Amino acid sequence: MIKFAPDLEKIPESGAGSQCRCSNKTYVTIATMKVLRTVSSLQEAMESCRRAGQTIGLVPTMGALHDGHLSLMKRARADNDVVVASVFVNPTQFNNQTDLLTYPRTEEADCAALETAGVDFAFIPSVEEIYPEPDTRTFDLGPVAQVMEGAMRPGHFNGVAQIVSKLFSMVGPTRAYFGEKDFQQIAVIRRMAQLEDFDFDIVACPIVRESDGLAMSSRNVRLTPEQRAVAPTIHRVLAESLDLARTASVAEVKQWVKERIDATPFMSTEYYEIVNPLTMQPTDCWLTPDGPATGCITVYCGDVRLIDNITYKI
Repeated sequence: MIKFAPDLEKIPESGAGSQCRCSNKTYVTIATMKVLRTVSSLQEAMESCRRAGQTIGLVPTMGALHDGHLSLMKRARADNDVVVASVFVNPTQFNNQTDLLTYPRTEEADCAALETAGVDFAFIPSVEEIYPEPDTRTFDLGPVAQVMEGAMRPGHFNGVAQIVSKLFSMVGPTRAYFGEKDFQQIAVIRRMAQLEDFDFDIVACPIVRESDGLAMSSRNVRLTPEQRAVAPTIHRVLAESLDLARTASVAEVKQWVKERIDATPFMSTEYYEIVNPLTMQPTDCWLTPDGPATGCITVYCGDVRLIDNITYKI
């Protein structure tokens, strides 16, 4: 069982069952994974790891963890001496307050999952800890942030850049891990890292899917049984479009995908774009100068917003 340390004054160097003194001057016993609530305790722990010559893998999350998240932890575990996962629902990246309020929060289950995945440190701060005052920074993220999600969710990517840059600075990782379900977000984070001179690896990891093909997402729990039954149509249509792309144009495939999705009960396509995989700019070629084109889709299933993507290796 995990016991939470409100603010570790000294990070123990031994493993499970270590004793460490907290800010209220009482002792707690902490299992192998240590839960940190403050920036100062996180920075102290990371500095201790660096002094020991250890590599650090960072996995930023907003919680409500599923196997897709855990695949990132396992990859980080395989690549690094130390794994840090953050669980923080970042308010600055939500342009829809209803979405922020309804975003699932499952801290106890998340902590159990993180420990099972081999995470060493779980950073679970309050909003006040991360933003003691408003973050007014504006990032020049360029064209990668101006299309698709950037166009549909004004301010979203600037909020992502705010929180991820904070986590990068606090942790100072050797590598940071992100899932390819959020394909455009990875390009945005790489742009932010370039702007801020972060010099470490940003590792993109494959989408993890349910057995019926639906991309794993924390939002899936909000689907009704009827909506959940049709949600795999998104991936199925994308997969079928690979065969069509062998003989059809980009414009024809885009239209076909949208028509198929929109003909499905409960579903409405917000956008489907076929883009250059690095610049995120729309393309009319299946093979771009930067590799095979990628199809990025956002679909409303009822009022739940689902995203997915596919690479056109044809």
